[in-house]
Amino acid sequence: MRRRRWMILAGVTILIAAPATAQRYDPRYPFCLQVWEWGGSSNISCSFTSLDQCRMTASGLSATCYANPYWPQGRQASPAGQRRAPVY
Repeated sequence: MRRRRWMILAGVTILIAAPATAQRYDPRYPFCLQVWEWGGSSNISCSFTSLDQCRMTASGLSATCYANPYWPQGRQASPAGQRRAPVY
């Protein structure tokens, strides 16, 4: 019984100590800003409607702007997905 208690206590401690990160990409906005912080960590914010708006915010920071990979309007059909008529 004691062993089980210690195992449960150890499991709860690990779950509490482990940081949880949510998805950082907001699909409502087409551009994201990634800011690097001291120690090598980074913060991603997808709340920009234009690349220029993102670049103005990134000005003077150790940051970069890029297209949001989860923005649904940004996806285009690839040519590989289209069917061609066979050539005889």
